[in-house]
Amino acid sequence: MILTSSNTLESKEIIEYKGLVTGESLIGANIYKDLFSGVRDVVVGRTTQYEEELQKARNIALESMEKKAESLGANAIVGLKLSYDNLGGTMGNTILVTVYGTAVKCE
Repeated sequence: MILTSSNTLESKEIIEYKGLVTGESLIGANIYKDLFSGVRDVVVGRTTQYEEELQKARNIALESMEKKAESLGANAIVGLKLSYDNLGGTMGNTILVTVYGTAVKCE
């Protein structure tokens, strides 16, 4: 599956537009992770645990979107966009990772 944020595919012709495809993933963080993350930021400068969780969530969303595109007979997704939204909460944060693009069939 070809994934691109551009609306065209260089050196390939799009022969059919299959439609919009999306993928979503949620990750939750509790108050203890938030506190520990704050300490790590001061001591280490980065919160690798959160970075790893965000990467996992992004991969899950991308895989979900790719499966939807494949089920439509597409072999590429163009105009790919990625969004992170903090849904908040009283005991921590929930982050929604959303990916979307246009499924296409190309040569």
